[in-house]
Amino acid sequence: MKQFETVIGLEVHVELATKTKIFCSCSTEFGGEPNAHTCPVCTGMPGSLPVLNKQVVEYAAAVGLATNCTITQNCKFDRKNYFYPDNPQNYQISQLYLPICRDGSIEIETEDGQKKTIGIHEIHMEEDAGKLVHDEWGENSLVDYNRSGVPLIEIVSEPDMRSADEVIAYLEKLRMIVQYLGASDCKLQEGSMRADVNLSVREVGAKEFGTRTEMKNLNSFKAIRRAIEAERERQIDLIEAGKEVIQETRRWDDTKEYSYAMRSKEDAQDYRYFPDPDLVPVIISDEWLADLKARQPELQTEKMERYKTEFKLPEYDAKIITGNKKMADVFEAATAICSNPKKVSNWLMVETMRLLKENDLDADQIPFSPENLAKLIKLTDDRTINSTVAKEVFEQVFANDVDPEVYVEEHGLKTVADDGALRSTIEEIVANNPQSVEDYKSGKKKAIGFLVGQTMKATQGKADPATINQILVELLK
Repeated sequence: MKQFETVIGLEVHVELATKTKIFCSCSTEFGGEPNAHTCPVCTGMPGSLPVLNKQVVEYAAAVGLATNCTITQNCKFDRKNYFYPDNPQNYQISQLYLPICRDGSIEIETEDGQKKTIGIHEIHMEEDAGKLVHDEWGENSLVDYNRSGVPLIEIVSEPDMRSADEVIAYLEKLRMIVQYLGASDCKLQEGSMRADVNLSVREVGAKEFGTRTEMKNLNSFKAIRRAIEAERERQIDLIEAGKEVIQETRRWDDTKEYSYAMRSKEDAQDYRYFPDPDLVPVIISDEWLADLKARQPELQTEKMERYKTEFKLPEYDAKIITGNKKMADVFEAATAICSNPKKVSNWLMVETMRLLKENDLDADQIPFSPENLAKLIKLTDDRTINSTVAKEVFEQVFANDVDPEVYVEEHGLKTVADDGALRSTIEEIVANNPQSVEDYKSGKKKAIGFLVGQTMKATQGKADPATINQILVELLK
């Protein structure tokens, strides 16, 4: 039976975090009324002229440096001609001949724990198109040009990936780098990071690539994984049936877990590229590039090493926390307030990760402030609340970002602080449970756990377990 190998390359579009569009001063803010963030330039009106946003060049070059690319210090823009309703000019301003970044790479960890280098063919700057809004009840489509002209970088990988796992590892690493740079929030659900998958299959051992297809409409890592696995099987089925795989662009329907053909795959000549006559070349000086290199922020590898030395975190904890910029930011801010890095790490690693999973959220969607996490840790350090109550309060902090100090006060959750009243309660429980007392005195030390539980029940969970244990040991002697 023939064995097949999957060959995958990605085109990743990242919306940059500029406040204005690439060639005009319209807002890039997500949402808003349809066609509210528009002007003659981004709607392609005759006679309007583009003016390049310098911040776009800076973000693109910063991503290139962080992904080991060579920066093209004399680059230019080209026109890519195509005729779709969401493209108001009937062309897109992009880069073909001299992209700003070339010949880079990033390192990923494969599913078997091995390191693998994924090549980056190029990174180029371009403008986004508008968005078609389809009428669910009719056959009409409307166009919203708010997104038209939003600045993008397109990161084109080499065809170096061989599985869905490698693709997800590559995308996660790429997203982390871009987020650390502050170049984009990379929110897949808002379309600020989008991936097109170029996939082909070939017999194991073959040197030539098979016929590739490109899949679009992939807005989550789960959808990307399902689309890759489905397209792999579709192509293998065609080959085994003696049929031909057609080079085409396919649209993935994640609800139906099925892709369908959109159009035949265009090549560069179909777009009739030519240099944009309205934009001058971009000249990047040695001084500007050196300054940009000097301003590159601390990325994950450096941050992870610092967490291990400065905060004495285990390597595993440091790797998980620095694996997402939002989590790293929360960790550092909370630690700066409460000066207890290990406890901050524990709350992030255990309870936060649990609730993120239960709510189907990514780490960059952590909903609470570091200030409230620090306050919760201080409440436990001061023994104002016990660990059981702390978990209860944290669920409210996670869900609603409540102030834990206010919440504890309003709900009467403070630890019972009157040792005399607590001792009296424990004495009563000891008197009412002679069998547990006898078990403990006969060497069954675990019997004390039952008495602790009864005390916690009697105090509605608001006593300090360590204090209960201490008093019980004294009484049982």
